[in-house]
Amino acid sequence: MKVLVTGSDGFIGSHLTEELVKKGYQVKAFVYYNSFNSWGWLDTLPKDIMENVEVFQGDIRDPNGVEQATKDVDAVFHLAALIAIPFSYHSPDTYVDTNIKGTLNVLQASRKLEAKRVLVTSTSEVYGTAQYVPIDEKHPFQGQSPYSATKIGADRLAESFYRSFQLPVTIVRPFNTYGPRQSARAVIPTIITQLLAGRTEIKLGSLTPTRDFNYVKDTVNGFVSIFESDKTIGEEINIATQKEISIRRLAEELIRQINPNAQIVCDEERLRPEKSEVNRLIGCNEKIMRLTGWKPRYTLEEGLKDTILFCEKNLDKYKTDIYNL
Repeated sequence: MKVLVTGSDGFIGSHLTEELVKKGYQVKAFVYYNSFNSWGWLDTLPKDIMENVEVFQGDIRDPNGVEQATKDVDAVFHLAALIAIPFSYHSPDTYVDTNIKGTLNVLQASRKLEAKRVLVTSTSEVYGTAQYVPIDEKHPFQGQSPYSATKIGADRLAESFYRSFQLPVTIVRPFNTYGPRQSARAVIPTIITQLLAGRTEIKLGSLTPTRDFNYVKDTVNGFVSIFESDKTIGEEINIATQKEISIRRLAEELIRQINPNAQIVCDEERLRPEKSEVNRLIGCNEKIMRLTGWKPRYTLEEGLKDTILFCEKNLDKYKTDIYNL
């Protein structure tokens, strides 16, 4: 089977591309066109992986390009998105164009070309602060940032194409994914890279929120498990560990491992508007386990260890002296 992975040049997308090749799928990688001819993290994958990847350069906001990329594939994994929450406060229009209209382009092309499966990537941010825990797929949605609002919109478009046109869509909803190749706009690499750079004051935003952290290999295995099960068509499914940790406890653990002399400093610039901060996220994984048999394989300790090793080897790729939106 030949599959298209949009956003394959990014963090999760590059790991998914790699895993799909290893599992024997023919993979077409949709990467964001740029004049540097950069394929993002795909440029770092082993040669034997990339020899089995067909790269398509385009823009998810361009319906023609998306349709061209979808022409000869059986299934689509749609991961291309703008994901940084703080940047969505500055540029909400861009998030609408990329996350909502980009998803519409994927759905339209998949419908026209009769794709056998379409997996649309959601986010735990669509739930907002937990109204009950663990958060299952019936939890209400709440757009607490322009980013989360556009992902809610994209999800509901995907649902409508399943209900209106029988497009075989599944909405895949990972909780906070972390691991090698993640940018410093996320909290774990932000903490790690500041510590590895020798900073003794680790700048963070709010320390009280809790998150359910998925190691990237578990997230990718979740995508594949959902894809390989016919029971998941028409469903929206969490990928979650069903465990939570506060940002403060997370930072303290990383400080303990890397530089026990460092201190946490609350940086006003990094605080989100009070009503926008998602204070608690812990996902229910009953549905994915029931439908696919998936379960997390990595502990937080194991995942953090691998992420620290990656950041040590790639510290030059991170600008630790500035706030990465």
